[in-house]
Formats: sequence, structure tokens, C-alpha cells
Amino acid sequence: MDKFNVEHLDLYYGDFKALKDINLKLPANEITAFIGPSGCGKSTFLKSLNRMNDLVEGCKITGKVTLDGEDIYGSNMDVNVLRKKVGMVFQKPNPFPMSVYDNITYGPRTHGIHKKSQLDEIVERSLRGAAIWDELKDRLNKSALGLSGGQQQRLCIARALAVQPDVILMDEPTSALDPISTSKIEDLVLELKKDYTIIMVTHNMQQATRVSDRTVFFLLGEVIEDGKTEELFSMPRDKRTEDYITGRFG
Repeated sequence: MDKFNVEHLDLYYGDFKALKDINLKLPANEITAFIGPSGCGKSTFLKSLNRMNDLVEGCKITGKVTLDGEDIYGSNMDVNVLRKKVGMVFQKPNPFPMSVYDNITYGPRTHGIHKKSQLDEIVERSLRGAAIWDELKDRLNKSALGLSGGQQQRLCIARALAVQPDVILMDEPTSALDPISTSKIEDLVLELKKDYTIIMVTHNMQQATRVSDRTVFFLLGEVIEDGKTEELFSMPRDKRTEDYITGRFG
């Protein structure tokens, strides 16, 4: 079952064509990894799946992106509803400068949930979902900025889970973290796959092989190859994919 279906997507920043004719199906309840050299369009494409690029001046998108069959760039798509369905976790942990509790309840409150008992439940559910409840349950009223980098990133994942999305986009979620925190986030991502569709940009090919079901290789704004992760890494069909994963370039 495909969660996203992307057809003939082109993306321009002014006159510069950053993404060229992207055609992809992204399956539900799987982890899809986007790999490729820096600046090849992975993050730009990721952000087009929840319309974060709408915030970039001079950005224009043509083609079609459907989520569960619904055109996300269609005139009846409410962007707030889309971003509730499609959560985002960034490269650098970006907790809000407020308490752990307020970080998690920020989203649900904007969507109209104000009852304390309900918010308490959401906080516990989300922190458990992000495998960090035991570490944080006694620190809910302390500032999120006092947490370690790895804890902050898991808090940001919990914050994304709080509004009960279907999809979680992750833009290099471990690149700012140490190996132990990275491994915790990878374990968490594998756990989350049961309930969510996860799409992850990573610059770390070992990470792609460890966690993803499918891998998409981007180069200069184009999708060169996509397929099951183990096949793409063991028997790439395109010479450029092979050169990239064997480290012959960039």
C-alpha cells in the first residue's frame, strides 16, 4: 500500500531547477531512506512532502503528490491538516525554549485540546512512543533546553508524535548526535515503523542499510535509482549508484 505517490514533480527556486521529474511511490509502514551527496535535492524533496517549501520565497512546484490518494497541492488541501498528518524532525534538535511538558502539548493545544487530563495522557503516550518517558517523567516541568542532544532529539520525535501523525519525515535526524544517541534513535525508528510511515534523509549509508526497507538514491536533483535497500546496496542497477555507494565519488 503506497502512502505517497509522486508523479513528474519538478521544483524550482526562481530559475534554478532543483528537482527534476521525480516519480516515486513511498509505501506505508516502511522506512524509506534518501541517500546521495550533499546538495542533491534529498532534503528539498523531503520538505515538499509536507509543503515546508511553501515557506521558501520563489519556490515553485509542478507535478502531483498524493497522500493516501489525496492531492496535497490541490486547492482543497488544508496545509495545517497536512502538517498534522505528516510530522517533521529536523537535523538539529530544535526543542522550544519551554518545559518538556509544554513542548509536547504545543501541537495538541494548537489543534484545540486543552483538557489537562487529556494533555497529561498525550505527554505520557508521546514520550513512551519516543522511548524517553522513564528518563523524563520526573523532569516534565524543567526546560527542554537542559536536556542532552540525544534527549532533545527524542523529545522532538515525541513532539511530532503528539499530534498523532501518519507519516514522520526525518531530515538527517542523527547527524548532530554521538554514536550512542544515534543508536537509540535508530532503535526507536525501527520501533515506530509498526505505527507510522517513516521517510528519512541520511548522509550515512550504514544507517540506511541498518534501518531502511527501501532506499532512494538522489543525484543532482534527480532520482537515479530506488528499490529494496538490500538489493540497491548489493546489486545497484545504475553505475552512478554503484560509484556512490562504493565511495568512488562524493
